[in-house]
Amino acid sequence: MKQELVYGLHAVQALLKSTPQRALELLILRGREDQRVQKILQQARALDISVRLQTRAELDALCDGNHQGVALIARPGKLHDESHLWELLRDLSSQPFLLILDGVTDPHNLGACLRSADAAGVQAVIVPKDNSAGMNETVRKVACGAAEAVPLIPVTNLARTMKQLQEQGIWIVGTTGEADMPVFKAPLTGPLALVMGAEGAGMRRLTREHCDYLALIPMAGSVSSLNVSVATGICLFEAVRQRTAS
Repeated sequence: MKQELVYGLHAVQALLKSTPQRALELLILRGREDQRVQKILQQARALDISVRLQTRAELDALCDGNHQGVALIARPGKLHDESHLWELLRDLSSQPFLLILDGVTDPHNLGACLRSADAAGVQAVIVPKDNSAGMNETVRKVACGAAEAVPLIPVTNLARTMKQLQEQGIWIVGTTGEADMPVFKAPLTGPLALVMGAEGAGMRRLTREHCDYLALIPMAGSVSSLNVSVATGICLFEAVRQRTAS
């Protein structure tokens, strides 16, 4: 049976809350007895999940990152495909609010973008199947539980998917430093898909051409660009501000 390793306090708590049927065994750092770990232990015992104490060396060897003394061996999570996007949009009771990441390859950035997307109320994050980071242990850890809440949907042809979204009445706003319109003046209300480009390279030409509007984050200092996860958070919450105000 295939297994996944989920580690970090938030990620483990989120999985036990959202999909407890996936949990197989909880691994806890020997000697760690603080309140946050005790809460996870209570969750596991209530769900009849076995618990195994580990040394720090054992956990360090298992986890490719800061495990915070907690890890969970689990059945693999469901991987979404393109059909899930259209099912999700069909069943929405509120206006679509989507995030498109065009070629974000760093799993830390992808995890941080998922975390911001969840906090902003985004219903799905869309990425191209190729030349993009996918769901893995690092993404789940950095996302702090958001990976269990916000569907990550890889698509075969991003430009085609964008066109299909437009045909469903969703406006697409892309972000680029070459745009003339500040993101604070961009139309971010109504059915919306916000597009963020890759680290360094930004949006690909075809992606840019399929946007209805292009916007930029005004930069006042000496740096020319922001980390993509930071820029994503700024743009998402500008959209939240506009959507709340309207």
